[in-house]
Amino acid sequence: MLRGLYNWTMALADSRYALWALAAISFAESSFFPIPPDVLMIPMIIAAPHRAFRIAGVCLIASILGALLGYFIGAQLFDLIGQPMLAFYGKADAAAEFNAQFSAWGAWAVLIAGITPFPFKVITIMSGWTGLSLPVFILSAILARGLRFFIVAGLLWKFGSPIRDFIEHRLGLVFTVFVVLLLGGFFLLRYL
Repeated sequence: MLRGLYNWTMALADSRYALWALAAISFAESSFFPIPPDVLMIPMIIAAPHRAFRIAGVCLIASILGALLGYFIGAQLFDLIGQPMLAFYGKADAAAEFNAQFSAWGAWAVLIAGITPFPFKVITIMSGWTGLSLPVFILSAILARGLRFFIVAGLLWKFGSPIRDFIEHRLGLVFTVFVVLLLGGFFLLRYL
């Protein structure tokens, strides 16, 4: 099954509809779909390195539009479905506490989820649900997703196929270490 999905993805990356498919996957992944756009973006850039930054730009724009859908789902549909369920189970107070915590750290949550392997759709929906400032949400999402897609595009453009294995297997770890170091630096500056 995985081999079939891989072969389909590679064939799609070489088709004339590749950019449209990439946009659709990037959009859906930011709001509800489980497969990240990297599975299509990486082979597309390896096949056409001169288009690396255009491909990353398509990923970024579609991902931000999808993130706005995720935000809308959290802001509008959560109240209709999620909140009554929480009240029924006696968890409305826990939700309010989570809301306060997320509102305080929401921009960081968007930034971290946007560049690490953490499911971005969870954060986009939670951002809408907790009422995170829409401009803060959009700016954080643009920064995070821009970093993620353009770093991958830049590495593939510069190093080509040899970097593919590294990106496919270890880039999530590299981004996670980067975030830990970044947050650790802010922590040190604040408390030392």
